[in-house]
Amino acid sequence: MKHAHAMPFGATVRADGSGADLHLWAPAATEVALLLGPTADALAPVPAARAEGGWWHAAVDGAAAGARYQWRIDGGQRVSDPAARENPDGPHAPSRLVDPAAFDWNDAGWTGRPWRETVLYELHVGTFTAEGTFDAAAQRLEELAALGITAVELMPVADLPGRYNWGYDGVALFAPAHSYGPPESMKAFVERARQLGLMVFLDVVYNHFGPDGNWLGLYAPQFFSATHASPWGQAINFDGDGSATVREFFIHNALYWIEEFRIDGLRLDAVHAIVDDSRPDILEEISSRVRAAQPHRHVHLVLENDGNQSRRLARQPAAGRYDGQWNDDFHHAMHVALTGETHRYYARYGNDPIALLGQVLVRGFAFPESADDAPPPLPATINYIGNHDQVGNRARGERLAALAPPEAVSTALLLALLTPATPMVFFGDEWGTRTPFLYFADWQGELREAVRAGRKREFAHDDDGTLPDPCDIATFHRSHPDPAERDQSGAGARLAQVRQALALRRQWIAPRQERLADTDHEALRIGATGLHLRWHYRDGSRLLLDLNLGPDPVDASALAGRDPQAQLLLAHGDWPAAAPYWAPWSARWRLFEPSA
Repeated sequence: MKHAHAMPFGATVRADGSGADLHLWAPAATEVALLLGPTADALAPVPAARAEGGWWHAAVDGAAAGARYQWRIDGGQRVSDPAARENPDGPHAPSRLVDPAAFDWNDAGWTGRPWRETVLYELHVGTFTAEGTFDAAAQRLEELAALGITAVELMPVADLPGRYNWGYDGVALFAPAHSYGPPESMKAFVERARQLGLMVFLDVVYNHFGPDGNWLGLYAPQFFSATHASPWGQAINFDGDGSATVREFFIHNALYWIEEFRIDGLRLDAVHAIVDDSRPDILEEISSRVRAAQPHRHVHLVLENDGNQSRRLARQPAAGRYDGQWNDDFHHAMHVALTGETHRYYARYGNDPIALLGQVLVRGFAFPESADDAPPPLPATINYIGNHDQVGNRARGERLAALAPPEAVSTALLLALLTPATPMVFFGDEWGTRTPFLYFADWQGELREAVRAGRKREFAHDDDGTLPDPCDIATFHRSHPDPAERDQSGAGARLAQVRQALALRRQWIAPRQERLADTDHEALRIGATGLHLRWHYRDGSRLLLDLNLGPDPVDASALAGRDPQAQLLLAHGDWPAAAPYWAPWSARWRLFEPSA
């Protein structure tokens, strides 16, 4: 099968092989020329015609896939295509013409998987394997499927300068990062995932462009807002003059990954930093357009949203709404409970993290947008004990495994996997790696020095002279989890634990998600560190969890004799303890089903 996304941006190789048509939105330019040739160092000018609305077009008979090209603005600056499908040498060099029809897909029977089956696994392509490529990552997908993972979530892959980066500074949003491999390798990665029954999600960044390699301000300043600000530079213009074309650029980017690369889900980064006063806003419009374009596939949409806006989430796929949201409230309450850290954004979780954790587990958020908000659908909340942000934004990139006792981390991981919330595992956490995930970016020149200085300012309180240099390639290499760790006894036990938990989830939790009640779930405090949790289903059944998240036993005599008919699903830690006490770092999952 052939899959291609048609769009007004970028370059299109004609289906009949007669040439290519190239388009650039450059409303501020007075003269635009296309530079095209067989190689990057053999480009020749081709006239571009000006059209209405700030568009420039070049129709080139005989141009074929593989040709290299750039645009020249007002006789001076050469720029790569902001909608190029490939930049083999990065965004400072000529782009490459790509014919998406050249890739043969074997996915005729694939319609995705329903949200209730989703178990996410976040990974960074550059550090997931020693090679740091799509091809190498594809070789490890089988082990994830065998573990019980159902969806791989890639950190952003949009192209940007340099050899290594987290990916959140992309400037060529339609081109897979040149350091990871060509578009064909990313498509092969997706196809291999399909063969194993794995969905592929992609993290996309629509709140800013990166600081290097972005020339849009030169010829299309309408991309940037004149009234709104962003924490990372110029805010994107979604509601001002010229915003109609800007909105289409990002909407087409979402559709491009889903249609041309067959991506099963998108995670929109930091949408709380997107300011859009129009109605519908850009988040609603992206959702509606994606739903309309793919009515017969399971395509999932996920938010990172510090605003905790329940109104953006829906229990079933709906135009304008999203299927899931990363739930930092779960992570932060859990982290404070296990480590005692209360600095920076952990401060408001410090008073009683166990109580807040209980609230999160039965109502979704600890701190919703408004106290009057209805709680989000619990399956729409995505729980984890770590992700790239919560690990990598620490001064030294420590994972929870380096900050809390092993038995505490083990219990926390199981809690993330075995509730009605949707689980996510950060790569390496499935075996308990202690390898850090550090912030790294291959910047050069003044930008490199500015980033280094900014990092030192941010962590001046914790800088003893050993703060990792984010622009040193050694920092990038230090962030590769060591595969040899998986062969150690402790790692094997953790992997077996995760495999068992995900099998239980597949058998007992996922099939019941559609029957989960909307409200009235219960969290009862047991002693200083214990919780008794009850999730109710519309058929009268209940999922029960007894949990001690502390180093000392808790007295649970208040629960004596409750739910004697419940079936034991899993006992973790030193369970059963001497009644009526729950042992440290222990948990018990049970299921009550009413008799017929």
